[in-house]
Amino acid sequence: MRRIGLIGGMSWESSASYYAAINRGVAAALGGHHSADLVLVSVDFAAIEAMQRAGDWEAAGALLADAARRVEAAGADAIVLCTNTMHEVAEAITAASTLPLLHIVDATGAALVADGRRRVGLLGTAFTMERPTVRARLTAAFGLEVLVPPPDDRAEVHRIIYDELVHGRIHDASRTCYLGVIDRLVAEQQVDAVVLGCTEIGLLVDAFHTAVPLYDTTTIHAEAAVAFALEAP
Repeated sequence: MRRIGLIGGMSWESSASYYAAINRGVAAALGGHHSADLVLVSVDFAAIEAMQRAGDWEAAGALLADAARRVEAAGADAIVLCTNTMHEVAEAITAASTLPLLHIVDATGAALVADGRRRVGLLGTAFTMERPTVRARLTAAFGLEVLVPPPDDRAEVHRIIYDELVHGRIHDASRTCYLGVIDRLVAEQQVDAVVLGCTEIGLLVDAFHTAVPLYDTTTIHAEAAVAFALEAP
């Protein structure tokens, strides 16, 4: 089994979901008492959040590049960055380490294409929805048309992530809000699926709550990590 290096803490709530999902995936594949071979470097999200608000992506990249070097020093065979938004600085991470980065957008794009999706909605932080990085990669690498909610909906999706979900606060009213945003993406923009493009959103909304096909990037990314861990070197 290959060792996966997790860079987490953004937020630790979703990082805990990664840890559980990867271990469960390995256990399901191998049976018995197996669990995943993991190392975790968990950063202080307060520092990252302040850099995001300031638009200081260079400083954020330097911080996560240091985390990547620590993961490599711990003997990892690949890096899993346990966040969507901070893939904004993926190049800084790959430049700082010789390890492959299992990119969350690539795993998600492959899953969408495998299911024949072509026009998808994207929910996430304001950074993920409004900056071009994720949308452009899904379009350029996978030929997908990616649409986001209108400004008021984007603002509320972002607020719920930062004010509630990263703190582990799950409210029925916020779930109702998200389901309304999803329904409007389908009705008004004719998407055929919605990407839950923030690693905390799956804590609030999943396939149980809606008939709209949902692609939870946390689950998809964790599955990609399991597949890498179990591949022959």
